[in-house]
Amino acid sequence: MAKILVVEDEMFIADELKISLKELGYTVLGPCNNGKDAFEIVKTCNPDLVLMDIEIEGEIDGIQTAEKIRYSFNTPVVFLTAYADDKTLDRASITQPYGYLLKPASDLELRTTIELA
Repeated sequence: MAKILVVEDEMFIADELKISLKELGYTVLGPCNNGKDAFEIVKTCNPDLVLMDIEIEGEIDGIQTAEKIRYSFNTPVVFLTAYADDKTLDRASITQPYGYLLKPASDLELRTTIELA
């Protein structure tokens, strides 16, 4: 069973993701709402995948956090965000994400993207 870390600063969305992921059969770590905590959870719990919001709390955003996680641990990251503008897509693509989902993502979209990642 895959372990997925949820990084999302909107608690309602984080709770909904946690429920959906558990119903799909995944083990859920977190959620956490900032890059510092996300990095520490990846370091200590070694998730199979990180589901990362781009706009999160703290000094670094989700893209910077994903880059740091990928560089340090080579853990796959899938972005889940409301942002689809060219600037954000260009920044996110540099981190070589395993997926990019727009909120709100359906359970089918989540499952498909996670399984392909």
